[in-house]
Amino acid sequence: MILNPEEIAEAENQLIAGGLNPEPLMDEAGQGIAKAVSQFFPNPGTLIVFVGSGHNGGDALVAAKHLKKDGWITQLRLATSPDQLKPLTTKKLHQFEREKINPTLEIPKPQHHPLIILDGLLGIGAAGGLRPGYLEAANEMNELRKSHAAHTFAIDIPSGLDGLSGEAHEGAVIADFTLTIAHPKTGLLVDQAINNVGRLVLIELPSICALPGQGDTGAMLITASSLAGINNRQEHDTHKGTCGHIAIIGGNNGMNGAAVLAAIGAARGGAGLVTIVAHEDSYESLATMAPPEIMVRSFKSYAQVSDMDFDTLAIGPGLGQGSWDPEILDLLVSDIRPIVIDADALNLIARNEPGDLVNAPAPRLLTPHPGEMQRLYPETLGSRRESAEGLARMTGSTVLLKGARTVIASESETIPTGFNSTGNSGMATGGVGDTLTGLCSALIGGGISVYDAACLGSWINGRAAEHAIFNDKESRRSLLASDLPKHYGQAFKDLERYSF
Repeated sequence: MILNPEEIAEAENQLIAGGLNPEPLMDEAGQGIAKAVSQFFPNPGTLIVFVGSGHNGGDALVAAKHLKKDGWITQLRLATSPDQLKPLTTKKLHQFEREKINPTLEIPKPQHHPLIILDGLLGIGAAGGLRPGYLEAANEMNELRKSHAAHTFAIDIPSGLDGLSGEAHEGAVIADFTLTIAHPKTGLLVDQAINNVGRLVLIELPSICALPGQGDTGAMLITASSLAGINNRQEHDTHKGTCGHIAIIGGNNGMNGAAVLAAIGAARGGAGLVTIVAHEDSYESLATMAPPEIMVRSFKSYAQVSDMDFDTLAIGPGLGQGSWDPEILDLLVSDIRPIVIDADALNLIARNEPGDLVNAPAPRLLTPHPGEMQRLYPETLGSRRESAEGLARMTGSTVLLKGARTVIASESETIPTGFNSTGNSGMATGGVGDTLTGLCSALIGGGISVYDAACLGSWINGRAAEHAIFNDKESRRSLLASDLPKHYGQAFKDLERYSF
């Protein structure tokens, strides 16, 4: 469920009016913030905390206290004089070690340890542009991020970003991570807000619940907690025949790598068996390129796939266009097995009648990037959410609209549209969508519903990209699609630990 700023404020105020002390909420939020920072940056470095006068600043001070205990070198930067702080924020300032504030900002020299900024200036209650003192502080944060490769964590919402519209006012903080408290806020999921919000992390506060009638129940943020129970543990008597046999259909000449990446994604995603279905003139090159765990079979006609014993089909990675188009189209519309549809298979549908998928005898998962989406569903000029929901309803399929904030929409209006929370800009490289196609097909083949597989697959693929950068020393510029499946195991373990 997504709440707007007015709704979350009303829910908090009702709790407090009912006698709840707000201090435990602040302590719980601050502890969650510190935990999130430590998860992404387990080795302590330097923490620069920008503190506003309100409770957002108090949350930051509580988090800073916990991180300092863990060995972080911590500096405070107040956007206002101490006597202008709210009483509870003042109390948290006093608790933050001897009331001593460093009035000058001493920038650490570049080193192996991270430089982290906590944006505790303003919360969702702020309206309009940044006022004097706060504008200068926000500008300073953005400059530190640019000149010293600092990573900025915004608390609840980046200061200067409107919590309802997602509009960024002058000087708004550009965050790498936004740690939203209790519930995701409407403005954080607006398309235009992504460059200010960055990676969206939910800090759960179970005591703050939506009031009756509140919230956008048609949307949700995909997190480890929201995925709980989807990825069930395997039984002791599990064998490869019960984990799904996945067919990857594509990889024609010049594009062999796409099918191989999809196949590896499926294998690392838990598939029992993975076979690349190769057109006869591509067989030799695919058989040479595929790893030993992947089978490659040659066919004269893709129509033969209908008679093969596969559990799930993934059609499109490296497929290209050719005389086989009618055979592929028939599979997409008529095959009785679940199908993940990607790349050239999506373009094939777009050149024909996407609405024909409504009558498909088994679930379909469409995985377009923005360009493919425009070809499939040119009718809308609205948001990514509106586009995904429109295509899902038109085709009777689940739609996974790839992008900086992947959107998953169901054909059913009773199932909320999901916004994925994981990933980074390093995923903007060829082949990442192929690994995701393979991963989703493996999850479906293992018995997970198409919608749940899309949500889980998006989260795992994005989390793997985070591991590749934070733990494996890759950079966003150097990340390759083939790096992601290597980290699926870590991502699945994170899911079991309910990591952020």
